[in-house]
Amino acid sequence: MAGPVQRRDASAAATMPWGNIQWLITGQSVPGSNMTFGYVEIAAGAKNPLMLHPNCDEILYLLEGELDHSLNGVDHHLTPGDAIHIPRGAKHDAINRGSIAARMVVAYDTGDRQIQILDAGKD
Repeated sequence: MAGPVQRRDASAAATMPWGNIQWLITGQSVPGSNMTFGYVEIAAGAKNPLMLHPNCDEILYLLEGELDHSLNGVDHHLTPGDAIHIPRGAKHDAINRGSIAARMVVAYDTGDRQIQILDAGKD
């Protein structure tokens, strides 16, 4: 059984066309967890796909860089130290218009985060 401490260097990040994502806590990595927690990087000039999460809320906390985050069609400019709450079912995506990677942590109120991709994130 997994312990309460999950080390970032103990799991590999998944590389995406827009950056990478690394899951540190999920219902699988910590059986019985009712939370999902991850570290995300969106590369300079990149955009992740428009998506929604049908079974959970999300909180994103920006550590470094800048993001223009669209939430149900309304743009919000984020700088380091900003957090955004994304309600269950809300359509959202983010674009990094800056010159450095945007680094953030994300948390979901379920151990089994679901995602529906609504576009390919290639604009």
